[in-house]
Amino acid sequence: MAKEKKGVRLEHVSKIYKDPKTKKEFYAVYDTNLEIEPGTFVTLLGPSGCGKTTTLRMIAGFESPDEGEIYLGGEPINALTPNKRDTAMVFQSYALLPHYNIYDNVAYGLRLRKMDKETIKKKVTDILALVGLEGMESRMTNQLSGGQQQRVALARALVLEPGVLLFDEPLSNLDAKLRVQMRTEIRRIQQEAGITAVYVTHDQSEAMAISDQIIIMEKGLVSQIGSPQEIYYHPKNEFVADFIGEANFLKGSLIEKTGSGDTAEGVAQIGDNKVEVKEVGHLNVGDECELVLRPEAATLADQGQLPCKVTLSCFMGSYQNYHVLVGDSVVKITDFNPKNKKIYEVGDDAYVVFDPKNVHIL
Repeated sequence: MAKEKKGVRLEHVSKIYKDPKTKKEFYAVYDTNLEIEPGTFVTLLGPSGCGKTTTLRMIAGFESPDEGEIYLGGEPINALTPNKRDTAMVFQSYALLPHYNIYDNVAYGLRLRKMDKETIKKKVTDILALVGLEGMESRMTNQLSGGQQQRVALARALVLEPGVLLFDEPLSNLDAKLRVQMRTEIRRIQQEAGITAVYVTHDQSEAMAISDQIIIMEKGLVSQIGSPQEIYYHPKNEFVADFIGEANFLKGSLIEKTGSGDTAEGVAQIGDNKVEVKEVGHLNVGDECELVLRPEAATLADQGQLPCKVTLSCFMGSYQNYHVLVGDSVVKITDFNPKNKKIYEVGDDAYVVFDPKNVHIL
């Protein structure tokens, strides 16, 4: 689809804004270094105000970096206006032309490039087939559902055959079911077209479902870059662990250690209890540590590692939802397929049980 798969590189990029109330300057994005490989789907993920949209807008050319340089396919692009960059943006608001039909909306950018009618017709027909809108060329955009409007916006960007496709929270105006359907479609189309995509969202499940790589941002800084699996199972800090999915945090200290590097194992003291732990190469005996235990990685039993008291027991169909107290800490447990398992009730004493391989140590 794309003429050439292009990567994106940010070198020491910063963006400074002025607070309208205090008049003080602050970094919306600070000293950011990113390498986005050609043909990959990369998501910028984080809470509001973390700098993800500012980063995307700097790649698009709608904002200029105050420090650093942005490269597209090896070419520095800081000085280029948005229309001179080999990028196309799909907006949250769709930004469709209301008085044009689907065909004319998609053909608009090609006409600006002075292409001949036959070329435009072939390109528009091909791209409408790719996004599932063939046969609807004459439909006006105000007669379309939200999902159909989103497909038109996607087709209009793709038809220009950009090196990089940019998405600014494109699904946030859709209902939950349609969001899931459209994110699957966007991923399919991106893979079929083989195009590099940079996607902004604050929705963790969306990022997990469609990304080759996730870039998690917090307060203008990159917290972690990795595949969805790396981010979920090996978060670098508490913010990342807490932002991606649900996590329980158990504070303790390392009291034994054997081996070194990635294969190092040990024993952690959690309150009055000792727990086996894996991958503790970054810690020394006596160091304080934090166990990241995902709710689905633990179950309840009559014997196990951590004694607890059940404070919530709720049947959710596919799983039993528990909250238990381990010392003073609330631990959430998602016990899947509970039909033939013992169900613990509020007030019961039990033990939290987990495989040490499923615990991540911070």
